[in-house]
Amino acid sequence: MVLNNSVVIITGASSGIGEASAYAFAAKKCRVVLAARNLDKLNVVHDNCIKLGAEVLLVQCDVSVENDCKALIEKTIERFGTIHVLLNNAGISMRALLVNLDLSVLKQVMDINFWGTVYCTKLALPYLINEKGSVIGVSSIAGIKGLPGRTGYSASKFAMNGFMEALRIENIKTGLHIGVISPGYTASNIRNSALNKDGKSQAESPFDESKLMPAETVADYIVDMVVKRRPEVVLTTQGKLTFWLNKFFPRWVDSLVFKTVSKEKDSPF
Repeated sequence: MVLNNSVVIITGASSGIGEASAYAFAAKKCRVVLAARNLDKLNVVHDNCIKLGAEVLLVQCDVSVENDCKALIEKTIERFGTIHVLLNNAGISMRALLVNLDLSVLKQVMDINFWGTVYCTKLALPYLINEKGSVIGVSSIAGIKGLPGRTGYSASKFAMNGFMEALRIENIKTGLHIGVISPGYTASNIRNSALNKDGKSQAESPFDESKLMPAETVADYIVDMVVKRRPEVVLTTQGKLTFWLNKFFPRWVDSLVFKTVSKEKDSPF
């Protein structure tokens, strides 16, 4: 796929992987549509994309609200007339044992991570199919292996993966590209803003973020995924090992995952 002048919608574009992806696509001279809830942060990303020479549309959007997603697609078509790439990146995490978790937290995570992907994809689909474009889902290793203490997050990513896989098979003959990228632990704001058992931000990451994969690296893989129309990409050595070992030794990987999560700062175990 030739990216020059392509219309690219990025949800969750105000920080982390979404922000880095905005810059990566802007540098390729794409027409970039930035969507997120935080308007102040989104304006900063908007200005930086303009400096890179991109044409940019900014839309304040909460992907868990269907009407917001509808407005996002309508404003994109009104401005640019079509859509070539939809990057479903908006997401939120959580960290608490299910026995202690307020169920509203799990619902909020599912509404953003899963339903946000469904709403945006469904509404953009006719334009994407017409362009033989790309729908990309930013998943997680948590969507390949269930992570203890993150039941809601894992559930939302498993759901996204199933949705995207079924959509890929539905579109075998349409030419639409469906891609799912599963980063391992990536330096971003997602852990700082992760919800605790009561639905409040935990405020502090349990990891040294400086030692994690940079969001810019993930963004480069996303651009490559679109250009080469790759169906699946799993990132980081730890992520790839988890993916392959879980196919053959799932119960052993269960114990490894439990031990790893137990060693996290302020682990619930």
